[in-house]
Amino acid sequence: MRSIKISFIINILIFIMTLFASIVMFSGFKFMPGLDLVLESTSIGMFRFFTVDSNMFMGIMALIFAIYEYKVIKGIKKDISKIITVLKFMATVSVSLTFVVVFAYLGPITKGGVVLLLKNSNLFFHLLIPLFSIINLIIFERSNKLKFRDCIYGIIPTVLYGIYYLTNILIHIENGSVSPKYDWYYFVQGGLSNAFIVIPLMLLVTYIISIILWRLSYKK
Repeated sequence: MRSIKISFIINILIFIMTLFASIVMFSGFKFMPGLDLVLESTSIGMFRFFTVDSNMFMGIMALIFAIYEYKVIKGIKKDISKIITVLKFMATVSVSLTFVVVFAYLGPITKGGVVLLLKNSNLFFHLLIPLFSIINLIIFERSNKLKFRDCIYGIIPTVLYGIYYLTNILIHIENGSVSPKYDWYYFVQGGLSNAFIVIPLMLLVTYIISIILWRLSYKK
């Protein structure tokens, strides 16, 4: 019961951070003034980023999970259903992918380094929310509800975003190339053929993350 109470608090905190960061980015407000915006946008333009989509998914699932946890704590429910557990797991995998991509890929290729990717709302989206989500899953939300075969569900958000991203690239091809304006993660700046490498690689990385998180959170 102690673990579920801590998890409940962390999930509420994740939801609050997501709400705050989303409002900050949507409005264009800077709480770290004088700093350049990197991988940020305002209004509905922010939803083109997997970072935002994955974190929004995480925030929503954190709130839903917290509601179910509250019912368990109060004795209204005996347990949290598997479907809710699976969706929460998918969201955690998604923000974990965001974390890995930022620190292993975008940080090294961004002028100024990873520090530029941890400013304003991205401080929450790229670092705090993923870390809190991972810690919550592998320490306080450990269970045996999910089996190894359920790891495949973790790649679904990446597949859906990949379809959107690839479609966006294909409809903005000019003279055999795509402007960084439409290829904001720079996946095909070295040539459109890179898409045949990057997309399968991202799916593989996501699946590996899914397996690792499942293994770390599995309670025998």
